[in-house]
Amino acid sequence: MLLMLTWRRGSAALSEKTKRDDVPLLSLLNSLERRPAELRVPGTAVFLTAHPETAPTALLHNLKHNKVVHERNVILSILTADVPYVAPAQRVSLTLLSDTFSQLTLRFGYMESPNVMKALPLCRDRGCKFDVMQTSFFLSRRLLKPSDDSQLPIWQDRFFVGLSGIADDAARYFGLPTDRVVEVGTQVAV
Repeated sequence: MLLMLTWRRGSAALSEKTKRDDVPLLSLLNSLERRPAELRVPGTAVFLTAHPETAPTALLHNLKHNKVVHERNVILSILTADVPYVAPAQRVSLTLLSDTFSQLTLRFGYMESPNVMKALPLCRDRGCKFDVMQTSFFLSRRLLKPSDDSQLPIWQDRFFVGLSGIADDAARYFGLPTDRVVEVGTQVAV
């Protein structure tokens, strides 16, 4: 019970803290569409995010440090449905946001292992093709550290930071090809 309560309270505190730094996705896309074409690099970039309405942290850091945008960009959200299995026809939802950005949502049932690489061929029916050798998957990795001004008691804050350190690797969990994954890390004081 203590473990679940700590994870839930810590996750809520982390979510509240990171919401302050969120950038609305559509605002960012409007400014990116005005950028010169020479700042575009070939290939496809897939940015995983849990919050499709805000710009993924990995996208923001890629822009900040590398100062480039890929010619095709996909904002990918993976949802767990309230049913054990999702039929292939309902697994993929694709929305074009601009000439160079699209939003892809993959749905998996709670009894399924979410495997992005097995679901991507379903996108062909929606007009989106992925050449894995021309695609890079960008993940945000947060390194949590305890904070003196945490919403949690200090013992629970440290316990939550410890729990987050043993969480499963996102690339492996979502079945991404390890040689195509770029992880962008940030430190967050909880």
